[in-house]
Amino acid sequence: MNPYVIIEDSQEKTVISQNYHYKFNKVNGMSYRWGKTLDDDPDYSEFGPEILDLECTTICCGVPQSSKTSKPTPCSMCYKSNTEKGVNMSFDTFKTILDKYPRVLTQIAFGADSQATANPDLWKMMEYSRSRGIIPNITVANISDDTADKLVKYCGAVAVSRYAYKDICYNSIQKLTDRGMVQVNIHICVAEETFDMCMETLKDRLTDPRLQKLRAIVMLSLKRKGRGTKWHNLSMDKFQQLIQFALDNKICIGFDSCGAHKFTQCIKNHPMKEQMMQLVEPCEATLFSSYISVDGKYYPCSFSEGSGDWKEGLDVVHCQDFIRDIWMNKKTFKFRKQLLKCKRNCPIYDI
Repeated sequence: MNPYVIIEDSQEKTVISQNYHYKFNKVNGMSYRWGKTLDDDPDYSEFGPEILDLECTTICCGVPQSSKTSKPTPCSMCYKSNTEKGVNMSFDTFKTILDKYPRVLTQIAFGADSQATANPDLWKMMEYSRSRGIIPNITVANISDDTADKLVKYCGAVAVSRYAYKDICYNSIQKLTDRGMVQVNIHICVAEETFDMCMETLKDRLTDPRLQKLRAIVMLSLKRKGRGTKWHNLSMDKFQQLIQFALDNKICIGFDSCGAHKFTQCIKNHPMKEQMMQLVEPCEATLFSSYISVDGKYYPCSFSEGSGDWKEGLDVVHCQDFIRDIWMNKKTFKFRKQLLKCKRNCPIYDI
């Protein structure tokens, strides 16, 4: 591995090497990456991932689907097919994993339940992450005041998932923004089945006072896995309608990296295309990001778990050297090569 230097304080982390540079602002989440020169884009980070997506629980009851009931229902598009019967990652396992990760790691996206209450060690995990200079983020759906207090204390950013009963989502957002959190987003799955809900959410951003301080609406691409196999990809025409409405009304939007190519296609004739493309990141699995399942196994991303060559993951808990045994493992390298060959389009799912 080529030599590199890390410069870090409470505000920023900077990685410097001959062919890869990375700067991450711990306060506002802005990141910059370049290669040998500012005009170069490195194919991947040889020093380890910048981001970790970590599943701390497989327990989730979902959310109530209407104002007529308080009983939560498992979400019909959940690619994990999670229910109230699941398992938690222990703090000891989490600490073992994090201690093996290279110092280039900047953020952890915690995969938790809708209320962020299933794993009692979650807050301890976030506190330890902070002590290591790594910023915790999380996606929730239906939070209490007590949970909102803890999320604001520990997290750099929080996403709130939007489902059929919008008041649960919007009320949870207001709990966070009223406490001063700036980086609060909506996560919404984009599919034929959710098109009307997506458009409604965009319109609500303009009128609902609970969304006044919302940072952005982030559109997540459907992966037809788990309970999501019965759902259908949104047509490009309808996807374009969502993008156009957001741009016309100056609504901040974002996407998971899975949908980057569709967004790029939508703005190909836009006068601000070059500026917007500076903020577009296509699939970075095995290039700049990583995923760890609840049992401590590494996969390229959460959607690849159990698919293709990744029926089984790589054991991070018992590995000796993360770079050698995981990041540069032949299975990881094979996926990385395949992803770059298809220009960072998903090699597993039809997005």
